[in-house]
This record gives sequence, structure tokens and C-alpha cells, in this order.
Amino acid sequence: MAAERGALFAGFRALGLYSGHVPHVLRYHGRHREFYVATAVGRSVHTYNVSRTRPPRRSRGNALLQDITCLAADRMLIFASCGNVFHAIARNKEVVHTYEGHKAEVHLLQPFGDHVVSVDVGNVLIVWDIQSEEEYLQVVFDKATFAVSAILHPSTYLNKILLGSEQGGLQLWNIRSNKLLYSFPGWGLGVTTLAQAPAVDVIAVGLVSGHIIIHNIKFDETLMKFQQDWGPITAISFRTADGHPVMAAGSPVGHIALWDLEEKKLISQMRNAHSTAVAGMSFVPGEPLLITNGADNAIRVWNFDGPGGTGRVLRSRMGHSAPPTKIRYHGQNGEQILSAGQDGTLQSFSTVHERFNKSLGRGSINKKKSKKKGLQYDTMALPPITAFASEVAHQNDWDGIIACHQGYITCTTWNYQKTSMGIHKLRPEEFKKNKPIDIYATAVDITTCGNFAVIGMSTGQVDVYNMQSGIHRGRYGKERAHEGSVRGVAVDGLNQLTITAGSDRLIKFWKFKAKDLVHSTDLSSSPSGILLHRDSGILGIAFDDFGISVLDIETRKIVRKFSGHHGRINDMTFSPDGRWLITSSMDCTIKTWDLPSGCLIDCFLLDSAAVSLTMSPTGDFLASAHVDDLGIYLWSNRSLYSLVSLRPLPADYEPSVITLPGTCPLQDVDVAEDEDKSDEIIEYDSPEQLGEQLVTLSLLPESRWKNLLSLDIIKKKNKPREPPKVPKSAPFFIPTVPGLIPRYAAPEHENDAQSKIVNIGVLAQKSDFYIHLEEALSTNEYTAPLNLLKDLGPSNIEIELRSLAPEGGGSLEVMLSFLRMIGMMLKKKYNFELAQAYLALFLKLHLKIISSEPSLLEEISRLSAQLEETWIHLRTLFNQSLCVLTYMKSALL
Repeated sequence: MAAERGALFAGFRALGLYSGHVPHVLRYHGRHREFYVATAVGRSVHTYNVSRTRPPRRSRGNALLQDITCLAADRMLIFASCGNVFHAIARNKEVVHTYEGHKAEVHLLQPFGDHVVSVDVGNVLIVWDIQSEEEYLQVVFDKATFAVSAILHPSTYLNKILLGSEQGGLQLWNIRSNKLLYSFPGWGLGVTTLAQAPAVDVIAVGLVSGHIIIHNIKFDETLMKFQQDWGPITAISFRTADGHPVMAAGSPVGHIALWDLEEKKLISQMRNAHSTAVAGMSFVPGEPLLITNGADNAIRVWNFDGPGGTGRVLRSRMGHSAPPTKIRYHGQNGEQILSAGQDGTLQSFSTVHERFNKSLGRGSINKKKSKKKGLQYDTMALPPITAFASEVAHQNDWDGIIACHQGYITCTTWNYQKTSMGIHKLRPEEFKKNKPIDIYATAVDITTCGNFAVIGMSTGQVDVYNMQSGIHRGRYGKERAHEGSVRGVAVDGLNQLTITAGSDRLIKFWKFKAKDLVHSTDLSSSPSGILLHRDSGILGIAFDDFGISVLDIETRKIVRKFSGHHGRINDMTFSPDGRWLITSSMDCTIKTWDLPSGCLIDCFLLDSAAVSLTMSPTGDFLASAHVDDLGIYLWSNRSLYSLVSLRPLPADYEPSVITLPGTCPLQDVDVAEDEDKSDEIIEYDSPEQLGEQLVTLSLLPESRWKNLLSLDIIKKKNKPREPPKVPKSAPFFIPTVPGLIPRYAAPEHENDAQSKIVNIGVLAQKSDFYIHLEEALSTNEYTAPLNLLKDLGPSNIEIELRSLAPEGGGSLEVMLSFLRMIGMMLKKKYNFELAQAYLALFLKLHLKIISSEPSLLEEISRLSAQLEETWIHLRTLFNQSLCVLTYMKSALL
């Protein structure tokens, strides 16, 4: 069912994901004459352009069924393994081949001409034919003596591959003849990586001890040795074709060492190139460019055009290296999402294109000292941001973002335009000199005008600061606003009220400028956070007991209470119109509550809990950040582009687990299928009469009944000024039989001699409506004539009603039958407006006849009483509704 998959929100794509722990691959496109780098991000493959003149760009990619564990590429295809299967991807987006046969997870891939070699963790090597997807060869190694850990095809070695093992030995195999050509004894240490040197027959072997061996495999001779002190070698690459014999080696701590092969010495170290292990390294052939990627979610292009041999970052794509803690939409266009991460950085991700992404940097107590000490030894770095608020009103003039940090007393300002930390560090005056450890900022908010920041502390203090000057502008309460820690602060849209929530189970309302307490509301439990929807004045309150309440700040009353979460509520967000409150909890669910009806209308379950939520100001996307996940995930609001049922979910509803969206948008076909399923579920046929006490209108448009009394006026206005001119040569036409209902003449009538005598019987032909009314006199069933009348247009209705009178070919009995049909409609209280319109037209056309016939007069008087009774009932209902509405608008609750 669509409801099980989350009917309201559909997974769209992920933002801020660029690289994982899988080494990248470098490819050369012959027709484009450009190099491309492919990286694995979860289940998708991203391809970037590494040209000097163009910024990197991402391909559309193709999401596989599982996370990618290994990448390789040849001239035409990219090979990606997931589990015990690997796929061939063409044109960066389309899976063209799938290779199934391994019993264990594939961890090594090596393209080899028309074949591809794969090795799984069970130590089975299989050679595949790329086009036919068939096994060409299978070799099983003994894991105790030779556990394959690295694979390489040496240059110019036809049909041969070199294998490295965890035991330290190497083996050279001819895969065409399935023969072991030579075994290298190795160095007694596990091999982590193999790389081809620029010279033929020479390879580089990286070991778990940090040693790099430059070895000639033709003569089994070691040419030179290098050693790094940072642990096992994770990647090796050689700078080729530009006259610099340099080898680069990566380490598990993120450092890169550069070695001169001629002088056999260390040239330089690139420390903290990545904050995690360097997963992959590739020198671009013929250019002084080194491409690196790591599990810190970063791809960097380093340029070696300067003196000293050290590279500088030329271009990069990077997101958070640690999971986000708080996300919020910035601005009103719904195109930027501000994200604070556990890595201490504040970043802005664009929902439109990656080139609009920004990094505002890392929080620092002293920027100059931080730059001198470097990232690893930076004691000036601030803790991660736990809460922030932003406004765009004056962001061009001064800082527009205020943030508080984990366990830290000082709040920082940030400048979105300058993409850096701001100039002010805000903390109370009494803590300027000494900084207590156990006192810290807990909640922040910024006013709509962008002039003031409100900061709540763990001591219960709530202070106001000026964003432009950083000057302290006052404090709420004599000494503190709450007896316990402040759990949330909010300022209304007009800077009239400041709302604070404390662990003392109180919500307090203060005059923003005068700092006076206006009202205090007791809560049933301690609040864990609050969120204000400024446009509607609705305040969402999350409690420590996993409940949710909604408070109206005008009446200061709790207007809604929700329960259903089974874990701590992490975050809340409102829809732009304030009708929905969306909450996320540690029970891994995201729930949507409809405020007008007070019901749960959507719920979906995820593998990991959402730590933060934010809804786009335009209402098109819901964004979420999750536990131990580096990405920000967008969910499209399906109610904007398809018919979605917003019926309340049952109390025992159990959602099924849905997967997070990938880095590429979902296929349109899948969305269309979901829409079809949801349409089947929410299809609802309204009964003709909803209830006995209700008066139901028809579903006909107003044009069918509203102008029935004005048809004569409309005809006069539409009458042409001149009579229509007969064309000189009239076109061919099919003759019709005269009568009320036009029918084509049968062929035999054409040959009969035309008679000028008109047949009165033909003119008096009865219509279907007339016949049904006659039948209803005996059966008393008026549904059929009413349905016929509902299908006719205004002019045809007038003709049918005129023909009911005796001078129009009708009879008094049929007129009486028509009045009884109107009586039936009033009795059943349906098609109410049609009954009024049809009766009014009937009276207008036949008033003289009705007044002279006693039977018709008797029926009319009965109808009049029935009408009066219905109108009195309706008027009572109208008056009651208007009275309640007037009271709700004017009364002070």
C-alpha cells in the first residue's frame, strides 16, 4: 500500500555526499580528450570532470541495490561491486552487464582487455568475458598460504596479472593458459597496494608496515625502499610525463608523502590532506595534478606548480566529514540549506546545483592562532554547533547567523555573504574574564528583522544582543528567566513577544522590548525543545516524555496534544502554511501531524533516526539529517504534484522501513507507479445523500441551473443584428425528421413525393422525459426523469418544461407528475438547488394554467409547505454556525 511507503513524502535525492572509503578511478575519454574521475558514494557512482578549464561536474549516476565496495574502470565501462555481484556501467548512468558467480563479497577488480578479473574475500579469483558475462577462468587460492590482497596488470605483460597477498608473497599468473609463472618470496609483511611505475617491469609495493618497495619483477630485484611512519600504505601514484620523477603515497591518518625517485629521498609532506585515511590517489598523466579522495567525504585536486614540491588545493568537492547535527533552510526561496556538523563546520548546500554550495568554515576562538597551528594541533577550535538561527533581512550589512556550541558558553555569529565566521562572540558580561565549565548556551533565536539575537543559557538566563554591534541589550527576569536550564527561545514575527521554555516545566511570555513577564503557562512535563511558526503564531513543544503539544501564542492555550513517538524527539518543523507539524524521533520514525484535524496523517520508518528536520519555505521538499550519516536527504512533497490521501492513520498503524534516497533523483517511472497505487487507495465515491438531516447539493456546474430564469434575456442579447445570409451554393446535408428530438430521415423517405401537408402526429411526438414522467404516475419512481433532466442544457430544459403544458402537446397529468418529482427531491433533500431552479422556471412558464386547475393548485400548496419547512431548518443551521463563528472571533478564551 502507498501508505506503508509514506504516502506524503517520496525520497528524492541526497545532498553533500561526494566520496566514501572506496578508492576512486581515473579514466580518459578519447573523444572528449578529457580525464574523468569516478567515485563511489553509497549505492551510486559519481563522475567528475578534472579539466583545468572546467569545474568538476557530477554525472547522473545509477543507484545499485547495495553499497559499492570496489571500483575499477577501463576505456568504456566502470565496474562497481556490491556484495557478491558486480556490474558494468556505461555512459556513467546505465548498468549494461551484471556478473554473478561469487559466493563471497567481491573486494578486488581489474579490467583486462576484453576480460575483467574479480577476487572475493573467500580467495576465489574469476576471469569474466565482459560482453558475454560468462566465466572464462576460476582459480581458488589457499587462504592460509596466499590470501589475495592486491591485484595489478603490469604494463606490456600480455595476458599476465600480478597478485599480492596478506602473507607478503607475490605471484605472477598467465590467465590465458591458467599457469603460475613465478612466485616472489616477498618481504614477510602483508601487501596493501600495488602500483605500476613509469618504467617497464618496475612496480611499487605498499606494505602494512609503512614500507614502499620499488621492485623489478623481470629480474626479481629490489631497486629502492622507502618508509613512512604513519602506518600501512593505502595508495601509491607516480607523477609521469612531465619530467618530475615523484612518487606519492597515502596513509591511514590522512597524510601524503612525496618521494624523489632519482635522489631516493623525501621531498615534502602534505599533512592533513584528508581528515581520514587517503583512499585513492591518481596523478593525471602529463599534468602536475594529483587527485585524492577519502572517507572524509572529500575529493581534492592538488596542483604542483609551485616551488618546494608541495601541492596546493586547486579544486575540491567536500561535504561534512562527520554527521550533521542541525539543518535549517536559509532564506525564503527554498534553495539553500544551512548545516552544522560534528566536524565543527557550518556549510550551505544548494538544492539547485552543487556549484552554489558554500562552506562557512570551522568555528575558532582565534582565527590567526588556528591558522598557525594547523588542523591537527588546533587548540583554538570551537566545539560542534548544536543550535543556530539565521535571517536574510540584513545579511548584506552584518552577520545574519547566530550559533551556540556544545558545552560552550560563548555564542558565535556567522556571515553568509562572506562565507566565514562573524566578528562577534556573545556571552554575558559576568563571564567575560572567567569562563565556567558547567555553564553553556543551550538555545538561540534571531529576530525577523535580523537586528537582535536571543540566547538562552543552562543557568536559566535569557539575554538579548544586537547583531550589528554585539552589544548586550538586556536580560529577561531580574536575574534569570527560569529556575532550570533554558530548553528553547523564540521571538514572534513583530518583535512583540519573546517565548522561553525551561526545564522547570514553564513556558513564559515576555514583552520583547520592556523585558516584562506577560504570562506563564505550566506544562505537564519538562520540554525538550520548542519551535515557533511565526506567520500563524503556533508554537510546537516537544517533551521529555516523548509527547508533543501545540500552543496558540495569542490565546496562550494548548490547542493540540499528540502522542505516539516511542523515543526522544530530536527535531520538529512546520509546513509553510502551518497546517502540518512534522516530527522526528529516536524511534526512527518521521511523523506528520495535521493541526486542523488533530490527526496523524503520515508516518514512515527509517533504518537510522533523523537528528534534524527542516521543511522548505516553498513547501516542495522536506530535508532530513540522520544518525551516523554524512548526507542531507531530500523528500519531495507528493501533495504538490499528485493526489494524496490525507486520511488519519489508524492507532495500530505500523509503517514499513523505507530506504534513504540516493544521490541521484528517482526515476519518473517509479513515481508514476506510486501515484497509480495511491490513486487506487484514496479513490472515494461520495454517496448521493450524506445524511438524513443534511441538505445536499448536486455536482452540476452553475451554468446548468443558475440562468434558467434569465434565458429570454440571454436570447435577446445574443440575437444577431442581421438575419443569416444563405450561401450561394448550399453544402450537402442529411435531411432530418421533424420533431422535438432531431433524427435523421431513413433512406426510403428521400424517394417519396414531397407533401406540403404537415403531419400533426409527428409534431406531437413525445420526448423521453415526457414518457418517463407519464410512467412515474403509476410507479412513483422519479429517478429516471430527474437524471434525464440533469443531462440537458438550459435551453433544452426550457423546451422540455414548455412541452408539458396542453398547448405544447402535454397534459395536466404530466404537469402534476413533474410537481411530484420536485416534491420527491425536497423530501429526500438532495439536488436542492436544482429543485429550486426547475420549480421557478416551471412556475414562470405555466403560472396561468396552474392558477386555473384545482389539482395543480393543491399540489403547489403542498410543495409550498414543504419548501417552507426545509428553509426554516436550513436557516436554523445557518444561524447556529454564524453564532459560533462570531463568538470564536470575538471572545477572549
